Amino acid sequence: MSEAAARPPMDRDAVDAALRVQRDERDRVSAALLDLEAQPGYRLLAGASVTGATARARDEVRAHAAELWDWFDRYTRTLSAAEDLRARHGRPGRAELAELTRLLTGPAVAPPEREVPLADRTLLAAPPPPLTLAAVVARMTALYEDVVRRVAAVDGAWSALLPALEHAEAARREVGALDCELGGDDPEAVRLTDALDRVAATVRADPLATEPPALVRLGADLAALRDRLRAAVRMRDEAAARLAALDEAVALVRTEEDAARRTRADVLAKVSAPPPPDVPALAVALADRCAAVRGLGTAGRWRELADRVAGLEDAAADALRRVRESRELAAGLTARRDELRGRLEAYRVKAARLGHAEDADLAGRYAEVRELLWSAPCDLRRATVALSGYQEAISARAKGSDR
Repeated sequence: MSEAAARPPMDRDAVDAALRVQRDERDRVSAALLDLEAQPGYRLLAGASVTGATARARDEVRAHAAELWDWFDRYTRTLSAAEDLRARHGRPGRAELAELTRLLTGPAVAPPEREVPLADRTLLAAPPPPLTLAAVVARMTALYEDVVRRVAAVDGAWSALLPALEHAEAARREVGALDCELGGDDPEAVRLTDALDRVAATVRADPLATEPPALVRLGADLAALRDRLRAAVRMRDEAAARLAALDEAVALVRTEEDAARRTRADVLAKVSAPPPPDVPALAVALADRCAAVRGLGTAGRWRELADRVAGLEDAAADALRRVRESRELAAGLTARRDELRGRLEAYRVKAARLGHAEDADLAGRYAEVRELLWSAPCDLRRATVALSGYQEAISARAKGSDR
């Protein structure tokens, strides 16, 4: 005995309740399918000319969507048959209730016919059994979720890639215009343009096979080249002024070097240890480098000139900082000597205030420190140690007085 025959018929109220549930499910399934077909990602994928992994995803989407609509048509016809039967019988009898029970809860939906490969056929192969409405809904749900997942994957890939591609292509267009303005022979512009052409073709035809980081790096490389070409155009227009300003910067470094050397010589006459640092000789090398780049502008090599001048400007600024730092360190030694002199006098006044003005030991220590600080050149290291001993001796006497 079949499952449908073994199942007792539903009564009229149960049939009407089941019909309401199935109508609601049919309406929701229909709305979901129509929304899916209206979704931009689905429409784009369905009509796109794609290749590779994306083409395989599109083919799966098409096949599963077609199967989904086929199942929905069969599902709808079965439910419509139950609705028609119930509409014809206001007070259905046992036979009508049994048929309504079979249509609404039994295996009443015939599956689609499939072409069986010859190698898989048997002589007495039975057709696939019919399914219940609930089983069909489950089958449609699985197909729908698979379609949505595949469409979302492709749509997500395009959504991630297309803005990056647009950014890279905008940079490429500007690179092309700038390169043309500079003569149109930049090999890096050619290389990056060819690379972007290849990546762009892959993005549009097979987004699932495209690595977003590679596209982002390519866009960054194009943007960096665009910035360098912009700098080259500015250099072409401002070469004379930039080179003149660079000469002035080198001259300033030379002037500061001379001043730093004078300061160092003056400090060496006053302080022997620690010795002031040597003044770095940077201006001559900078001047030679500046002279070497001038021919680049004559040859129209503006991008190289821009890079070299920018590097020289940074080098000149760094040289000026180093020379001034050297001068400040040297001058700091005499400032340190003067500070120690002031502290010595302050400690002498403190000793007198504590009543130790006639203390022979303190007087001897004071004379030693003073000799070190007022001799030329003075040894700041020895003077610092001696001054510290003098200060400690005064502190020890102050603690003794307190007791």
